[in-house]
Amino acid sequence: MSTTIPDALSTEGEAGSGQFGRQITKESVSQQAYVAIRNSLMRSRLKPGQKLVARQVADELGISVTPVRESLLRLASEHALMIDERGTVIVPVLTLERCIEIRDLRMLIEGEGAARAAALVTQPEIEKLLAIHDRYVRTEADRNFAVALAENENFHFGVCRLARSPTLFRVVENLWMQFGPILSYLYDAQARPFHGQKHGHLRVIEAFRKRDPELARKAISQDILIGGKTLLEKLKA
Repeated sequence: MSTTIPDALSTEGEAGSGQFGRQITKESVSQQAYVAIRNSLMRSRLKPGQKLVARQVADELGISVTPVRESLLRLASEHALMIDERGTVIVPVLTLERCIEIRDLRMLIEGEGAARAAALVTQPEIEKLLAIHDRYVRTEADRNFAVALAENENFHFGVCRLARSPTLFRVVENLWMQFGPILSYLYDAQARPFHGQKHGHLRVIEAFRKRDPELARKAISQDILIGGKTLLEKLKA
């Protein structure tokens, strides 16, 4: 959670506002650490099996150890991280069965999000999604895979935000925290998802242009299914 600068025309002299607005509390530092680690999980910066040492994470973030420990424990309670019998925090290595479970849940929940979004989306919002997809394709072609993964996340989260359902969005975020680290496997193989066929993102955009909820549901579900095929093949191997 970032600290925002109050608008220049806001009322001055409010009790406790101070020169820089409200103070940064211990809780807000912990929240910022949580968001930073969560984003690294979702965008595959952290890899399956990687150990997270609180002191090292704190040094990289430039904060004290306590809020980092709190964030790691919070993420472990959300099943995004695990703690072994020695108290070591580890990025989980998903089993094939767990991977399929999360994939299927994503298809259901993101499918529902896409269906709701299709009935609400505006033309400018569709164009923003198309711009995100174009950046994704361009960065993947340039083999800038870290940015491509981020743009892929931006597309999926953008679709879910258009559903205007904060509860649905939180569920999707939690699934991505668990699933994100293995997305790096997408770029271990020679073949790219959707090679030689229309990309799933474009099918979602087509459904939005038609304002067709069921077509949007099917499109995002197929995108998740086809996009995750490489991951399942690697886990099976």
